[in-house]
Amino acid sequence: MSWDIVIFSSKQKINAVEEVDEELLVAIDFNIILEKHFTNIIASENHREIKGEGYAINYFVDTEPVSNKVFSLYGEAALFELIRIAKIYNWQIFDMGNGEMLDLEHPEKNGHSNFQSYLQHVLKNTGN
Repeated sequence: MSWDIVIFSSKQKINAVEEVDEELLVAIDFNIILEKHFTNIIASENHREIKGEGYAINYFVDTEPVSNKVFSLYGEAALFELIRIAKIYNWQIFDMGNGEMLDLEHPEKNGHSNFQSYLQHVLKNTGN
């Protein structure tokens, strides 16, 4: 099961998704930026997978600039790779699992361990 996040490009400091001011969102070409930072991208039509040591990041390319993008992460290192780039470009990350914005300076507060707890809860309640 993947850990899904949304990355926002915004002029606004987003504290909660409900507070997003669409007028302050900035459309960018995530694809070009990701290709600049990762050489290990596997392309299949409009799907991309970034493969790294102990992690994978999956996403779909867009045909035009967008202000936010959904990523499916596999492995804790995937988050830290995206945080590294998010800090460069002033991106903000929303954790779809717990419904909160990530603290990029302290991702351990609401990062991978919360996802693992959520995953175990889901698996337990579905009988897997």
